[in-house]
Amino acid sequence: MPHRASIRTAVPVALLASGLLLTACGTQADSPAAQPAPVAPTSAAPSSPPAPTRPANAAGSLGGAGTACDLPVSFSLAKDWKPKAIENPEDPEFAALTRQGPAFARCEVDAKPAGNIGFLRVWTAPGEKGPARAALEAFVKAQQKTSGVLFKQTHAGALPATEAVYTVHNEALDEKKQERAFAVDTPKGPVIVHLGGLDTQEHQQMLPAYELAKQSLRVR
Repeated sequence: MPHRASIRTAVPVALLASGLLLTACGTQADSPAAQPAPVAPTSAAPSSPPAPTRPANAAGSLGGAGTACDLPVSFSLAKDWKPKAIENPEDPEFAALTRQGPAFARCEVDAKPAGNIGFLRVWTAPGEKGPARAALEAFVKAQQKTSGVLFKQTHAGALPATEAVYTVHNEALDEKKQERAFAVDTPKGPVIVHLGGLDTQEHQQMLPAYELAKQSLRVR
């Protein structure tokens, strides 16, 4: 069994930060003789959402025109993470590497240039008719030697999403490691973004890049 320190380079990745400030106002009652002022009608049309801003720790984007991978979604990339499209993922000859449950691997973002061993992978399930959660459940179930699976509802950008956090038995190190993935619905079918890693320590070090993708994700 190889010594873990010889194949792991640990470089911390910048954390995300965001905040909201809420304000409120009140009114003062008039004298008993005064008549209440009429209430101005409110518009039924919702206000326009603010234009999306690029996160401070983003270093490029993925999924749109001219990027490494043509995807149904786009999101921001962490510094030094290198994306590459996966060619012919639906070829049966490569199914063991490029298919998991109903999903096909379309793109992988390599963390090695950023100092970690691992990938952020984007999978699509174009043939799935059901919701993204069903695709994610089937995706996790198809992965071998998983345990402790926890599903929760969350958001990816402004989209409703389902996230799974679970452990996988790492045969190379003969120990369990943590993995996670989130899934969203798109007009082209469910999309799953998955983060693995050599072991749980590597996984935790790569989490900021995963959270950046989740925070900034949009449907194209």
